[in-house]
Amino acid sequence: MAEYNFRALQSANKGKTYFLLASMGVLTWLVAYSALTYFGAGTTSAIVPIAVGISLVGVWGSYYGSDKLVLTMTGAKLITREDAPELFNVIEEVVIASGLPMPKVAIVEDTAPNAFATGRNPEHALIAFTTRMLEVMDRDELQGVIAHELSHVANRDTLVSAVAASTAGAIAILSDFLTRMMFFGGRRERENQNPLALVVSLVVLMLAPIAAMLLKSAISRKREALADATAVSFTRNPAGLRKALEVLASDTTVVRQKSNAVAHIWIQSPLDGQAVSKMFSTHPPIQERIATLRAMESLGPTDS
Repeated sequence: MAEYNFRALQSANKGKTYFLLASMGVLTWLVAYSALTYFGAGTTSAIVPIAVGISLVGVWGSYYGSDKLVLTMTGAKLITREDAPELFNVIEEVVIASGLPMPKVAIVEDTAPNAFATGRNPEHALIAFTTRMLEVMDRDELQGVIAHELSHVANRDTLVSAVAASTAGAIAILSDFLTRMMFFGGRRERENQNPLALVVSLVVLMLAPIAAMLLKSAISRKREALADATAVSFTRNPAGLRKALEVLASDTTVVRQKSNAVAHIWIQSPLDGQAVSKMFSTHPPIQERIATLRAMESLGPTDS
């Protein structure tokens, strides 16, 4: 059962994230190389910077204004201690345990229990809860949820998501440009080129956006698993988060704001009930997360 030790899980999920991010880098290089092979340096030398630039402007602009952007997209409203003193007390407990600054706190008027965190760094963090979440969670469960969300802040998951999204975006834009060029003629001077290399390059350029999306989703799943493990390191109480996830698993309501753009930030993805392949899911299966936390409980406090 040693594999369920939260420190081991943290290390494993960080390592897998680094591997997946490196894979995104390799995929980017592979797309650029395939473009050079298929079209030649003259064509791609202009397109690659354009694709990267468009992606960087959009994603990194969103990254720097992530707290304000997400507030607008989810309809969350900032609150003060006077609005919810008990909630602030629990948040402060986890803040002390984590060593993080006190985040901004917001409420989303919604009948589905859920929560999220955002912000480009711990000094600009924000955590939000739906009104239903505060109604159905007891103190231990709420503490587990808060610890999970602050774990995203501590692990700088908004930054990781921005890196993954900008890389995937650049790959998608570049591949789209080049694929369109193929259908409109592309480079015609291929007499001295290896036909097999041309075919392989064509396949890479057409499949790269799907591969980038799969990698981005896999990175998101690893960050969710890492946040669960880090939450336990803050509270030393896996049962709190485990029971909170069980409450979420038993509730079939879905938050009204279930856009793909923000689905990954919620503690339970609002797209979980849809016909989404596990490979494209931004969260591990909730029953899998519950089982992992339950296994941590079986170790006892001294093992964790």
